[in-house]
Amino acid sequence: MNVFQADFIKSAAKPKDYPPPGLPEVAFVGRSNVGKSSLINVLAGRKGLVRTSSTPGRTQLINFFDINGILTLVDLPGYGYAKAPPDLRKQWGPMIESYLSLRESLKAVVLILDVRRVPSDGDLQMLRWLEMYNIPPLLVLTKCDKLSKNEQARQKMIIATAIKRDKGMLLPFSALSKEGRDGIWQQIGTTLEITLKAETPL
Repeated sequence: MNVFQADFIKSAAKPKDYPPPGLPEVAFVGRSNVGKSSLINVLAGRKGLVRTSSTPGRTQLINFFDINGILTLVDLPGYGYAKAPPDLRKQWGPMIESYLSLRESLKAVVLILDVRRVPSDGDLQMLRWLEMYNIPPLLVLTKCDKLSKNEQARQKMIIATAIKRDKGMLLPFSALSKEGRDGIWQQIGTTLEITLKAETPL
């Protein structure tokens, strides 16, 4: 998809502070430092739309972004960062679950997994939440440029087995090469049952 408009809407911690429901929303979630912000920036075609950091746990609120005036991308806080203050860690779980369970505009969740890692307990918990709330997950494997094709294939099988999904559901992605960008947009469009076309080029 060509993105000609990508704008920050607002940040929120509680449902009362969310933007008014309207456009379909696609949320992005994963453990801290999995490459979530970089993925959103590549999809949006904007290097600085979402602030990236080498420090895990940077995203501490739910951030909403308007894309082409046809859908909203939602950046959820990362989970599993052990060094975050205990009070903050306690807030993240309820914040994410409240959004997943209450947000009427939410149509899909992109669950981001590091291709080099075995899915964590937090990843498995997130999949259970999505199943509980009947939200279709799009499964993206980030940092694929870090592995050879053979290593990627091996890791995809390990990850697919761990999460009990077909390996064909795992979408490879590299923020460095932008590999997988078009495939992810295509899957988002299919899941939302909308045509993601831009009338104005990027």
